[in-house]
Amino acid sequence: MDMIGTTMAAGRAAVELSLFSLLPVMVVMLSIMRLAEAAGFLDWVTRLVAPLLRPFGLLGLSVFALLQVSFVSFAAPVATLTTMERRGVSDRHLAATFAMVLAMGQANVVFPMAALGLDVGRFLLVSVLGGLVAAATTYHLLGRHLSGEGPLGGGEVDHAAGDEARSILAIINRAGAEAFRIATGAIPIMALALTAVAALKAAGGLDALNWLLAPVLGALGLDPRLVTPTLSKYLGGGLAALGVLADQKASGEIDARFVNAAAGWLVHPLDLPGIAVLTAAGRRVARLWVVAAFGGLTGVLVRTILQALIYGS
Repeated sequence: MDMIGTTMAAGRAAVELSLFSLLPVMVVMLSIMRLAEAAGFLDWVTRLVAPLLRPFGLLGLSVFALLQVSFVSFAAPVATLTTMERRGVSDRHLAATFAMVLAMGQANVVFPMAALGLDVGRFLLVSVLGGLVAAATTYHLLGRHLSGEGPLGGGEVDHAAGDEARSILAIINRAGAEAFRIATGAIPIMALALTAVAALKAAGGLDALNWLLAPVLGALGLDPRLVTPTLSKYLGGGLAALGVLADQKASGEIDARFVNAAAGWLVHPLDLPGIAVLTAAGRRVARLWVVAAFGGLTGVLVRTILQALIYGS
């Protein structure tokens, strides 16, 4: 195995993903968030929605993260997480929002999967339910030891402090600089994750794991066809799993029922690349990833059970 070549290819892929996929999304989303913030729209939304979300450990701003992961991409909620951290939202609420994002289906995989037969409407409803379960579990159970001190509405902005940068161009420039920092900060961990996946594939590790696990899963009553997409997803991300499922569908190995039944387990940002990108939102977000990951896992399990019950044979 050419380790140098594998590392170089993975590094190139990490740079391309960060600069050509993550960066444009982040520039647009952060610009929208900053403009909405300057106009006072974020403050209005947080005051309006906060009472409805509070039982789940979420704040008004959390609804933006929910919409971003559901209808933009897995990377888009970084803008909201960054805003929440900058506004001084408590660790406990921040972890709950982070867990919600990790438990939900990401739009950049969900909508392409419609071509494979995914029932997008029903999937999104189950996805929201899983996100709320993850948030509530994190806030009320897993994150009880975290600090709960912070603005309950999501943080009010000191608009007077931003008077020197009131113009739209200045706001966009500041958002672009912040987006560049986030995108480049995700490159190191992304490169390591992609290198590990590529090395495992080149060494035949995925094929070996598939061969070892398939009989075990079959004995437990689990579908062995899940092995390859699961390994690809948790090591390489949602798009990697999408590619595997597309190949399986094209070869006739799986059908639309399988795609829908497995979607709860396979479609969410709780994987190595997803965590690498989302933790780039800020230092506190990165520090909270373990608690958020366990909370997110509860939401993923709820979604997995529901999708399997709805579409299982």
